[in-house]
Amino acid sequence: MPVSTIAMQAEKKAVALNSVWAAVGITSLKIVVGVTTGSLGILSEAAHSALDLIAAAITFFSVRVSDKPADAIHQYGHGKVENFSAFIETGLLLLTCLWIVYEAIKRLFFRETHIQPSVWAFVVMGISILVDAWRSRRLKRIALKYDSQALLADALHFSTDIWSSSVVILGLALVMAGEAWSVPWLAKADPLAALIVAGIVVYVSWRLARQTVDALLDAAPKGIRSRIIAELRRIDGVLDVDRVRIRRGGSRYFVDVSVAMSRTVTFQKSEQVANEVAQRIRALLPGADVMVNAVARADRQESLFDRVRAVATRHNLNVHDISVQDLDGRLHVEQHVELEETLSLKDAHDRVTQLEAEMKADMPEISTILTHIESEPATIETGDATVPVPTFERQLQAVTQSFPEVVDMHDLVFKRVRGRLYLSLHCTMKDDLPLSRVHDIQTAMEGRLRQAVPELFRVLIHPEPHTDNRR
Repeated sequence: MPVSTIAMQAEKKAVALNSVWAAVGITSLKIVVGVTTGSLGILSEAAHSALDLIAAAITFFSVRVSDKPADAIHQYGHGKVENFSAFIETGLLLLTCLWIVYEAIKRLFFRETHIQPSVWAFVVMGISILVDAWRSRRLKRIALKYDSQALLADALHFSTDIWSSSVVILGLALVMAGEAWSVPWLAKADPLAALIVAGIVVYVSWRLARQTVDALLDAAPKGIRSRIIAELRRIDGVLDVDRVRIRRGGSRYFVDVSVAMSRTVTFQKSEQVANEVAQRIRALLPGADVMVNAVARADRQESLFDRVRAVATRHNLNVHDISVQDLDGRLHVEQHVELEETLSLKDAHDRVTQLEAEMKADMPEISTILTHIESEPATIETGDATVPVPTFERQLQAVTQSFPEVVDMHDLVFKRVRGRLYLSLHCTMKDDLPLSRVHDIQTAMEGRLRQAVPELFRVLIHPEPHTDNRR
């Protein structure tokens, strides 16, 4: 496990455990002072703190479990435990609200309770405010550092405790003022303070509930889907974005995208585009687990040659030397197809016939297709590379000089493979020749060289620009 992951888990556990111990101390103090003074405001705060203790314990448990790696059963990891703990915390907060509201209404309208505020009540509530401020700041810092929803929920919870405790202090102060100044109606300030505490708790619960339900229902962050689509459409090689699905588990996002690419791109190119897609998404959602599905699609800018190759690629066949002629408004296609040399002529012809039929179905504008079947070597041939240079170099030079575009011929290599003579050579040509003309010259030279030297079985010419050979 990486050191950074270990450090993250240690920090999250430490801050969650500190929150548990702080909740134990504060809850105990509030219960003691609330019972001795009879203050509903303090008792409501004690009940609130007791639920804080339960929530803190649940948070501690959740951060211990949520960072466990994925396994065969939990294939997306255990991050949802954090979201589930926040859901439980929300339910506990709402239960607290019901009890506080019930007691406050009863004291306001049906039962009169005498409250005896003391210095200890103010001391305990002051300590509570200081502790809540300390732990909410620590929780929020670690929560933002590691994007932990459970810790952030606790930090939000405890930050609102500061305000609710302040309201209770105000209620107790008004009760004391009522006794000192003989203002009886100020005795109602305590249950009123309790209702205000309940209102604060409801507000916190509502915010937590929305975040929790969104996470449990796999709601995507607002606006992120449209931002991802806009970013991916700017990638060279992506024709369109068909699907974007986002879900969150704990602090990690899982993104499933389907992008359309040209059906003529190679497997290596599609992998490069997919990697770029994943990088762009992680720039928007750091650390996201991204799954990219590439969908082959016809590009609107495809030429007829691209469409012919696309159909061949669908059959895992390699076509080359494609030639298309427009004869009296009718298109005729000629092509070379490589097939395994171990195939029989019947099997090879059947495969080519099927290929031609699909090409005509995809491209009705094609009138006829003629396919030259070539054998694709499947074995490595052994030969002799120590063949002495034959004595017909004069004939070879004469052929070269008959092409004005050719500057020179060099690096001639002769080989014998299965008793046949092979020749490979480098040929320097003018820099500005178009590639189509270079190919025509190569083809013509190969034919003339074999005519001049009938012993040659195969000739391979490697063209080079004149600039490179002048360095």
